[in-house]
Amino acid sequence: MTVESTTGVNHGRTYRGPFAIMTVLFFMWGFMTVFNDILIPRFKDAFTLDYFHAMLVQFAFFGAYFIGSLLYFAISVAIGDPIARIGYKNGVVIGLVISAAGSALFWPAATSLSYPLFLAALFVVGLGFAMLQIAANPYVTILGPERTASSRLNLAQAFNSLGTTLGPLVGGYLIFQYFARTGAHGTESVKVPYLAFCVVFAALAVIFFFVNLPHVGQGKIEPGFAALKFPHVALGSLAIFLYVGGEVAVGSSIINFLGQPHVAGLTQLQASGYVSLFWGGMLIGRFMGSVELSDLSKGTKQLLLGAIPIGAFVILGAIRGWTVVRMYLPFLVLCWLLFQLGKSLAGRTLMIFSLAVVALLVTAILAGGTLAMWCVVGAGLFTSIGWSNTFSLAIEGTGIYKSQASSLLVMAILGGAILPPLQGYVADHWNLPISYIVPVIAYAYVAFYGWKGHRVGRVTCDG
Repeated sequence: MTVESTTGVNHGRTYRGPFAIMTVLFFMWGFMTVFNDILIPRFKDAFTLDYFHAMLVQFAFFGAYFIGSLLYFAISVAIGDPIARIGYKNGVVIGLVISAAGSALFWPAATSLSYPLFLAALFVVGLGFAMLQIAANPYVTILGPERTASSRLNLAQAFNSLGTTLGPLVGGYLIFQYFARTGAHGTESVKVPYLAFCVVFAALAVIFFFVNLPHVGQGKIEPGFAALKFPHVALGSLAIFLYVGGEVAVGSSIINFLGQPHVAGLTQLQASGYVSLFWGGMLIGRFMGSVELSDLSKGTKQLLLGAIPIGAFVILGAIRGWTVVRMYLPFLVLCWLLFQLGKSLAGRTLMIFSLAVVALLVTAILAGGTLAMWCVVGAGLFTSIGWSNTFSLAIEGTGIYKSQASSLLVMAILGGAILPPLQGYVADHWNLPISYIVPVIAYAYVAFYGWKGHRVGRVTCDG
């Protein structure tokens, strides 16, 4: 059985309408994923947990990515790529339905005050998101020429970051303030937000089922381990594992880090606003990355690369206040400078930005006070393009095996389940600042992948 090949459909064409529809998905799963950063301190207090057990929130959620992707890969090995059979749209619908079911489980978990049931609910949501990731990421990369795949994925991920920027603000207000004020404390405060998620995901599933999206197939439906013959895919899977683990570890620990007396001594509600700024940096960086790696003219690129951080500075100043945002200005300037050094090359930019994250986190470990605080918050700008550049580099040149390669990469999101508890273990046995050595090591490898790793074996495999 065969379907249309990628090259047979695209002919260099970009599907702007379908791409716009897909950005809704990226926004929603970003908005919901970052709620985990709010759940961790809430559950830590409600169930009297140490750092390690509180970080099991991320273990359950991102562990589901691994299990779901492993099942997908096993099916593709046994009978051929499932998405090649059912299509990308149906893959998205299935993922949305599973996510809605997991969100609904939060209500009985909160009613019974069961931390294990909360973890089970997060696991089901993660299974749904795994299917969404497997379907949506490669679909976005093939809705146009392969040379601009990183640009499209960065733009889609920018909408994901818009969700992660708004998520902490909305979640922090609802869970730490609004429902506490109305008498719902502890785990009760998560009931209504996750019921709303259930309704939204169910509605999106209906919409995507009926919407008209073009079928862009991936060629023959063949069983086997074909994607593993590409060394840059295997190395890319490790890069995704460490990138996601590092990003989630940093994001998950910000509230507790900023609450440290020798750092900033902020309350959980105050610190949640800085979590939003961390993810907001990813939003800014991804919009800039989509411009830098596009096929726009050099003049247009420079204009937009300057306009985006300036516009972000003005908007953030209006929202957060100029006293806060002036501390963020040096990071925006550095981000602009590093994009110039990246020279519109996905691998080079990935290496430079990952090294910037390493430098910032090392500074946060060695320093204290305001400097450490802003180094951790500002790291979001430079971790921004990590997923998009790594993912697009890893599936580049895999042809009809893109979906199977994608399942391997999504399986590697397991890093988000492993590294945060590992960081929590280090924090429990030493201290929280020292625990940032975990994401430092992770980003050092991602820098290597951007430098050399994505080119390993490419001549042999592409030829």
